[in-house]
Amino acid sequence: MTKNQHTFEELQQLLSLEQLEDNLFRGESRDIGTSRVFGGQVLSQAVLAAGQTVEDRQMHSLHSYFLRAGDTDSPIVYSVDRSRDGRSFSSRRVVAIQHGRPIFNLAASFQLAEEGLEHQLDRPDVPGPEDLAPEMEVPEQELENLPQKLRRWLDRFGPWEFRMVRGHNPLERVPKPPFQEFWFRLNGEPGDDPLMNRALLAYLSDFHLIGTATLPHGISWIQEDLVMASLDHAMWFHRECKLDDWFLYVCDSPSTSGGRGLARGMIYDRQGRLVASTAQEGVIRLRPMTKSGGK
Repeated sequence: MTKNQHTFEELQQLLSLEQLEDNLFRGESRDIGTSRVFGGQVLSQAVLAAGQTVEDRQMHSLHSYFLRAGDTDSPIVYSVDRSRDGRSFSSRRVVAIQHGRPIFNLAASFQLAEEGLEHQLDRPDVPGPEDLAPEMEVPEQELENLPQKLRRWLDRFGPWEFRMVRGHNPLERVPKPPFQEFWFRLNGEPGDDPLMNRALLAYLSDFHLIGTATLPHGISWIQEDLVMASLDHAMWFHRECKLDDWFLYVCDSPSTSGGRGLARGMIYDRQGRLVASTAQEGVIRLRPMTKSGGK
């Protein structure tokens, strides 16, 4: 079994929710080497919980808020409220609960399939994934000598593979324009279930997005004095897709102010179809450091 196969099976297991009651589900967490649960994990599990209470309709939008940091050592319970089932649309509200307190809220809307007007913004003209170098990986021998927490952080992408259009070097702290594009693909077979493919796309959409807001300031996620955390996450699913090929994530950040940064994204398939759009605001703060370098 290859590393990618192992991590894809781990991701599949992570997204396998246990149904406790008609509107109650439980999911496990994955330790990625940080003190909190990865936001994309909670988001994708909430998508699946909401979707399992809807029949014959597909999720077309979601709006969510991260309320508290999740505990990687404890399961998360997802409580679904079946807010409304209309003739064309259904609405669901999901509360993620841990240790008796809500850590995440999600509102999602589902729609019966129908025909309608069509237009989209064109995909940017960028090099294809085959023309770009993969992100540098830590050699397996060196990885084994690192502390377990750091190994989990370096392996946080799991089965996802990325190709950065403009390059990506966390050690380089040079101000750049607030734009980035990268190709991604899932090293595994996602299956044909539209809900699962949406959940996987939601999971991926939390990678790199809010980081776009740091680019104009020449700061890096590896800085000890940087505090960065997601506050909310919105997503719109425009067209059906199956994550069995490369997709392009195009991100920009229109503003950073008041200790917060805003980032937006558009996800295109290889054929140039716009399949989803995203928006996220997050906390971005630089903490004062002592003269000795401590916090």
